Amino acid sequence: MGETRRQFLRATGASAVGLAGAVGGAAGQSDGVSLLLNWKPNGLHVPYYAAKARGYYEEQGVNLTQIKSGQGSDFAAKQVGLGNAPLAVTSADQILNVNTRGLSPQSVAVVMQRSPVVVFTTGDTFGGELTSVDQLAGKTVGTGPGMVRILTKLLLERKGVLSEVELVDTGFDTVQQLLGGKIDAAGGVFADAVVARQKAGSVSSIPVAETIPSYGHVIGANPEFAGSNPEAVRGFLRATARGAAWATDNPRKATRHLVEANPAISQTADTQRAKWVEMASDYVLSETVHRRGWGWSSETPWQTMYEALRDGDLLGGQTDPAGVWTNDYLDTDYGYIGQYASRVTPPASTATGGTTTDGGASGTTGTASGASGTTTGSAAGPTPTGTSEPTTAATHSN
Repeated sequence: MGETRRQFLRATGASAVGLAGAVGGAAGQSDGVSLLLNWKPNGLHVPYYAAKARGYYEEQGVNLTQIKSGQGSDFAAKQVGLGNAPLAVTSADQILNVNTRGLSPQSVAVVMQRSPVVVFTTGDTFGGELTSVDQLAGKTVGTGPGMVRILTKLLLERKGVLSEVELVDTGFDTVQQLLGGKIDAAGGVFADAVVARQKAGSVSSIPVAETIPSYGHVIGANPEFAGSNPEAVRGFLRATARGAAWATDNPRKATRHLVEANPAISQTADTQRAKWVEMASDYVLSETVHRRGWGWSSETPWQTMYEALRDGDLLGGQTDPAGVWTNDYLDTDYGYIGQYASRVTPPASTATGGTTTDGGASGTTGTASGASGTTTGSAAGPTPTGTSEPTTAATHSN
């Protein structure tokens, strides 16, 4: 049914010798450690650039030599599993997927405490606000492939309207088709809704995680690297949590660190900041984070996602979803991890987080229509207060 480890290595052009060598080379702190992103650098990666620019990794004794642009969450999970990258930003669904295909990448921290998947539309296209899944009956909903489509379909099914909705494949052109009126609503990630708001002005959305507890971005680690370098992994997570906290309270300055490291995105700085503000306000925090700390995993979201992937026949075999993640590298005695929620003051988001379940939706909400998830706002997103690509493929999870 699934690929064996040998078949997987052969298919990806790696070898057992190459695997051992890559992990061994990455393991040496004197040589430094790199972080592989899930996609091209953008606003969802602000914490890593902020932490690096402000010296937080260095303070933790972690020589983070490079933050590398990625080719999708699936690619990132495979590279970690193969040992070609010691640490990577990937997604919970791809950690599970790759673990059923002969490799063993492990999640060591949850960055997005709920799935970034949303169903969204614009006021002009929909003829008003989308406040309930029931409103999609008789409408055409477009999605890209992968986990976005699976979770959108599962949401429609659980709300009892799947049979009344025309669900179409829009590939990597979902936002454009929505803006062009070819579909009535879209299934995508919240960053897609941010992009749509840049052009349409008013966007309303419903987070899938309000109904289906599931995780988004996670930090994947090669288990051999982590086992040989536990303090490096703990230090990396401490510095990243501190970077996320600082970036939450200082979104403008933090986004500048991202742009300075990636000048090619300077023209979209406002969009990148809006993505980070929404992520920080509605996706990083949860009741689990309030109780246990930044990055904490709970069992239910992993089990839910595994069952969704399995039922969609998207896995290469079987795995125990409880075995692909660990909280062992999270230092909850460190203030920016254990007391993360009390140390940050998220800026007002343009989207609401809704109510919370263990490991599910965000524990804080934004400024719009309560549990409906309705979003409004200007193209650049909210003005921070205080001190302060194809996007719909689940494998990219940008």
